[in-house]
Amino acid sequence: MSAISAQDVNKLRQMTGAGMMDCKKALAEAEGDFDKAIEILRKKGQKVSASRSDREAKEGSVFIKVSDDNKEAVLIALNCETDFVAKNEEFQNLGKLIAETAFANKPATKEALLGLSAGSLTLNDKIVELVGKIGEKIEVSEYVHMKGEAVVPYIHAGSKLGVLVSLKGVNGKDVTEAGKDVGMQIAAMNPVAVDEKSVDQSIIEKELEIAKAQILAEGKPENMVDKIAQGKLQKFFKETTLLHQIFVKDNSKTVAQYLDSVTKGLTVAEFKRVAIA
Repeated sequence: MSAISAQDVNKLRQMTGAGMMDCKKALAEAEGDFDKAIEILRKKGQKVSASRSDREAKEGSVFIKVSDDNKEAVLIALNCETDFVAKNEEFQNLGKLIAETAFANKPATKEALLGLSAGSLTLNDKIVELVGKIGEKIEVSEYVHMKGEAVVPYIHAGSKLGVLVSLKGVNGKDVTEAGKDVGMQIAAMNPVAVDEKSVDQSIIEKELEIAKAQILAEGKPENMVDKIAQGKLQKFFKETTLLHQIFVKDNSKTVAQYLDSVTKGLTVAEFKRVAIA
């Protein structure tokens, strides 16, 4: 170990961002070979990552990259264990790199995203390296790629909640402000779907089951249960589907009415809400 110079240790530290002692030990084990030392540090990171795989990563940040024409975007949620690490510059830089790489390549899945190259390493290797340095579990929990006539991002204060809204019926108008308003609505109200037609059938069945149980418990006649349950389901749609919700910035309108007032026929094609939790 004494043969390893402080200059070499500092050089490896600059190359990898690892701690001084870790760099010194890696260089000694690699007999001064920088490439081998980097691989040793990576392996250490993999061991750290594996040893923390059962830990909960409930902190982190969302990162969004949008095309210049606002017709395409990606959203990444990068999780870690503590808010302190989430605010770390290297963690933030890694999140931005993952979002930029995702946008440039448009992988089909999160697994494909992690296998993409970013320089000489894959994104997964980049994560492993930072795990080795920081000592916390770090993982990509969400990856969203969205296209549309206009895709508008919204990131809530603290960067722990992000929304992508795809609008249609844009008619050549600048709908950025309207998209952000709807993004804020989605962040605040967490709708289950765009409208009743897009609600998952399993959710509908569950709501009807709950409604019927409540109605029977209230002593209503059995021949009235289905009709009353349908009424409760319509109320559920009004309260929990985006376009039917009361607009948070103007309670005299629904979200659908607000969008139509911006430009006739403007509506939401799809949305995705991602929260760090």
